[in-house]
Amino acid sequence: MPPTPRLLGVATAVPRYRLDQDEVIERVRRLFGGAAQLDRLLPVFANAGIRTRYSCVPIDWYDRPHGWTERNQIYLCAALDLLTQTTNRLLDRARVAAAEIDTVVTVSTTGIATPSLDARLIERIGLRADVRRLPIFGLGCAGGVLGLARAASQAIAAPGETVLFLVVELCALSFRRDDFAKSNIVATALFGDGAAGALLSSDGTGPAISAAGEHTWPGSIEVMGWDVADDGLSAVFSRDVPKLVGTRLRPAADEFLARHRLVLDDIDRCICHPGGAKVIAALEAALDLVPGALAEARAVLRDYGNMSAATVMFVLERVLAEASPWRRALLTALGPGFTAGFLVLENR
Repeated sequence: MPPTPRLLGVATAVPRYRLDQDEVIERVRRLFGGAAQLDRLLPVFANAGIRTRYSCVPIDWYDRPHGWTERNQIYLCAALDLLTQTTNRLLDRARVAAAEIDTVVTVSTTGIATPSLDARLIERIGLRADVRRLPIFGLGCAGGVLGLARAASQAIAAPGETVLFLVVELCALSFRRDDFAKSNIVATALFGDGAAGALLSSDGTGPAISAAGEHTWPGSIEVMGWDVADDGLSAVFSRDVPKLVGTRLRPAADEFLARHRLVLDDIDRCICHPGGAKVIAALEAALDLVPGALAEARAVLRDYGNMSAATVMFVLERVLAEASPWRRALLTALGPGFTAGFLVLENR
């Protein structure tokens, strides 16, 4: 039997600037006042299910144009600060020293870093010089689940060693004040900034990662992702995402579970990336959950917005902190590809 990776701890962090959704709406009215379609798109903000979000820059930063170089420099500084906070919290909670970490898996898709973020963290948080690094780019919103699965694979490959999984996304930096496209307005209504992390090892106690997998649908490259523009990254969203979740997720989830001799009735909790209010409703329908069952996902969306890959880790943190018992949980997230990530956690 291969070793079983376990979660030794989970931690999250957000930047200092808090954005109130009503304040964002007023700012958008001012910036996009000349757009003919603005009144038609403003209900996106009210219907997003978001009250607050966090940003690595103050709200008045968005009033001015910014180029790719400036945006990426802010990304590098803010991402490293958030990852440092996350790691320090995680090490404190798990009572693990930075020098005990053998591998770092880092997921991010909202900026470019070469040397990668994990390399820049080595001296900052006191990692060993021989720590193994696996930076991952391009997973988008699915990166929380898929990245955690990659970290679990590293823990299986090196029994007894400690793996640090980190994810940071600064989605709000992608706002483009001169872009009147619907995708930009939707992104402005949804996106926030945040970071999260987990420690894994086949030694120790904590929920076991018993299965992981993914499904990429053919002919779906254009469903979501980034376009690269002169002034930064431009969000790509298909209006059909909730419909795709409602019609395609369940068969893929059933196939994944069947490969591991499970069915949906074997799952006690669903821990889902909350892409938006409509996506959460589609997830509940697709997974045969009662309306409102994904309360933790809704709460994270309400309090933090969509932080892309980091968001599902915020949901996981809340579930792990609850007193209500569960035996087996299914983590899901969807991202560019168009890809669904799946992971099974077991309390055993």
